[in-house]
Amino acid sequence: MSGTFVGMPAFPKAAHEAVRDTTLRANLKHATHTIRDKRARAVAELDDWAQLREAGKQIKDHTLRHLEHYLVQLEESVTAAGGVVHWARDAAEANRIVTELVRETGESEVVKVKSMATQEIGLNEHLEAEDIRAYETDLAELIVQLGKDRPSHILVPAIHRNRGEIRDIFRREMGSWGRPAPEGLTESPAELAEAARLHLREKFLRAKVGISGANFMVAENGTLVVVESEGNGRMCLTLPETLISVVGIEKIVPTWQDLEVFLQTLPRSSTAERMNPYTSTWTGTTDADGPQAFHLVLIDNGRTDALADEVGRQALRCIRCSACLNVCPVYERAGGHAYGSVYPGPIGAILSPQLRGTASEIDASLPYASSLCGACYEVCPVAIDIPEVLVHLRERVVEGGEATQRGTRVTLQPAKGHAVERAAMRAARWAFTHPAALGAGQRLAARTRRLHPRSLPGPGRAWSATRDLPRFPAESFRDWWQRTNGGKDTAK
Repeated sequence: MSGTFVGMPAFPKAAHEAVRDTTLRANLKHATHTIRDKRARAVAELDDWAQLREAGKQIKDHTLRHLEHYLVQLEESVTAAGGVVHWARDAAEANRIVTELVRETGESEVVKVKSMATQEIGLNEHLEAEDIRAYETDLAELIVQLGKDRPSHILVPAIHRNRGEIRDIFRREMGSWGRPAPEGLTESPAELAEAARLHLREKFLRAKVGISGANFMVAENGTLVVVESEGNGRMCLTLPETLISVVGIEKIVPTWQDLEVFLQTLPRSSTAERMNPYTSTWTGTTDADGPQAFHLVLIDNGRTDALADEVGRQALRCIRCSACLNVCPVYERAGGHAYGSVYPGPIGAILSPQLRGTASEIDASLPYASSLCGACYEVCPVAIDIPEVLVHLRERVVEGGEATQRGTRVTLQPAKGHAVERAAMRAARWAFTHPAALGAGQRLAARTRRLHPRSLPGPGRAWSATRDLPRFPAESFRDWWQRTNGGKDTAK
């Protein structure tokens, strides 16, 4: 499997193939059910969970409304602490900046902390093309990298693999990346973890450059924060001589105290832990302690376009906990690869089309990768109304309209392949704005209901092939309401 999402089919085709993989579905079902059950118990321990959720939402919304101010404050704070801030408008610019920074050190290898931002910009692939080898050090990311695979989950990138598959990957691939897997390696979790530990140790001790993302950036003092469970991140953040952090501009919070909220909600939502095992913070550079050079690369890559959308901007509140993935019935069956993005699941279905636009077939299909059941909204620790954004993006795909792209207001054309849906919506709009016609149509449909087909003809055939058509009632609610005087004359 390719390590890139470029050229992936649209979600319906990719999902259709994925649901036929019984091993994949079994792996996903076991993992997502286990995580979400544990999360529910961890969240139930807090009596003030609703207040924490609202506080996280308010902090994020306030920051996004004043993002320009806080970004300037952050740059001043990082610079005052001895760091260097770089600004990247898109993925190409970010990759170029990181590559130049690595070259300036004279090194050709880097160790990496798990980072969605670097996956989003395709940093590993770019560094490889520039003859710089990037080693993933998170266990799940290591499995994905060794397996020449793609991540399928925000928190557990190798969630689609079982232990037997991981053992085979270690046996087959570790030797070509460094220390080989031990002889007789089994699928015991302890043995697999020890094999990864030994393999990575030589990388940690040799690397002169580390690359990370960040879960949060504190504007008032320039501190960056990474939360993780394995300790590999702390090794990458402290041992190399040069640290390069690549972070999306929306990861900012105004004050150190704001972390109080997120360091309670993030671990419970993501790993069902009361607090995170490793919470690493770093502020610029300090003599004889940690990296002696620190660079912060702030990436936009479509975020200001999303910020300009009054409905869609709430996706930028996301703290990457992945709780929405673990409760999504669509994700559980289709898996993360079907979304064609580093951001899979419900949050990916609203974030990717905003960061990349809806011009491509795959991005136009993502707002439809949901049943709109609302479970994702219920578990979101920052109260992102994902169903609302999905419907908003579906309207953009079908109708087109005004949007912001690369900072400029443009008029989007409707995506191809939605002519029937567009015509149906326009017909519905006309009917609902003409009550007399609507009533006449309902009475006609009621009187002819015995003649209605059991499946739709033409383009609607595929829709009705997998679901029952609703039976038309003998009387419409409007007629029943008038006949019974609003339900008061029930004897009629």
